[in-house]
Amino acid sequence: MLLRGLTILVFFQLLGTALSVLLLPALPGPIIGLLLLFGFLAWRGRVPAPVLEAATTLLRYLPLLLVPPAIGIMAYAGEIFEYFWAIVGAMLLSLMISVVFTGWIMQWLIRRRERQLQEAP
Repeated sequence: MLLRGLTILVFFQLLGTALSVLLLPALPGPIIGLLLLFGFLAWRGRVPAPVLEAATTLLRYLPLLLVPPAIGIMAYAGEIFEYFWAIVGAMLLSLMISVVFTGWIMQWLIRRRERQLQEAP
C-alpha cells in the first residue's frame, strides 16, 4: 500500500511538472501537482488509504528537511545579518498579505456555507 501511495504522490508531482514546463512556466511544477492532488482528493471526497499511509510515513521524516536550511543559516549568517532589515521587511509584508488574504477567503467560505445551509431543505 505504501508503494501505491507514493506512486500516486509522485504521479501528481510529475504531472504538475509537465504542466509547468508545457503550459505554465511561471508556476513551479510541484505546486501545480499539489493543487491537482488537492482537486483529486476533493473530487473523491476522502483520502485513499494508500495516500494516507504514504503521507504519514513521509511526515515522520519531515524534520530532516529542516536540516539544510539550518546549515544555510549558519553558513550565510554574515549575509543574513547584512540584509537583516530587508529580510524582516519582506517577511512582515508577506505575513500581512497572507493574513488579509486568508481572512478574506475565510469570510467568503463562511458566507458560502451559510447560503448552502439556507438553501438546504
